[in-house]
Amino acid sequence: MDVSSYNLEGVDIAWCPGCGDFAILDTLKHALAELDISPNKLVMVSGIGQAAKTPHYLRANIFNGLHGRALSPATAIKAVNPELTVIAQSGDGDMYGEGGNHFIHTIRRNPNITNIVNNNMVYGLTKGQASPSSQKGFVSSLQTVTAEPFNPIAVAIALDASFVARAFAGDKDQTKKILKKAIKHKGYALVDIFQPCVTFNKKNTYRWFKENTYYIDDSYNPTDRAAAFAKSIETEKFPLGVIYMNPDKTAFEDTLAVYRENKEPLFNRRADVKDKLKELASTI
Repeated sequence: MDVSSYNLEGVDIAWCPGCGDFAILDTLKHALAELDISPNKLVMVSGIGQAAKTPHYLRANIFNGLHGRALSPATAIKAVNPELTVIAQSGDGDMYGEGGNHFIHTIRRNPNITNIVNNNMVYGLTKGQASPSSQKGFVSSLQTVTAEPFNPIAVAIALDASFVARAFAGDKDQTKKILKKAIKHKGYALVDIFQPCVTFNKKNTYRWFKENTYYIDDSYNPTDRAAAFAKSIETEKFPLGVIYMNPDKTAFEDTLAVYRENKEPLFNRRADVKDKLKELASTI
């Protein structure tokens, strides 16, 4: 698939010049192209926020929902048609703040979706308030952060998510490799991507992320959960790469009774309502 297949002409992109969202969008397009995923077989789901605008800037089927509620419709879309590639993409505020409860329980269900979180450690759409992942001591437009930041990697591993990774928007090649692994993985896959907000976060810049991250080396075993959790709580420098995998978990769709004897996607089936009502009435 050519990367231009995902381009939309005449789109008015609302991001600030230099925003890390641009790099993530471009990298995602290249990952999708290399995986040969057709736009008509791709569904992008998001909530509210700057990162949540991503589905509007590439050619695909989209579902843009409520603030923090992207993961539930993404789970439902995949359940109704398992043949689709479903990606839920929003920012750290949308996914970890408003959507924190959905984040936790989606991991537990393990739907076969990819969850991309553009993590700039600030609320960019609403003018710079601290987000759940803002670092302690960060001075936002409204407050100085005194609470410890939410750690999505540690939470995901603690819940035994089947794929957990972290990337950096400033390194497109490595981020593309991580995204491709996540999309190909069967089960819930979290990719937390560090990306600068050049307007409202003057602390966590491209240079800061470059200096405060490192890539996990090839000797690392991502299936070792204890080692993965130890990696997840490192704060002197943040590890990048695939941090944890559990390939033995069953995807949510494979647990559904409607697919046990019939693998045809649910949306293609036609129920005989009259027969179903008669069947129900006979049990009363």
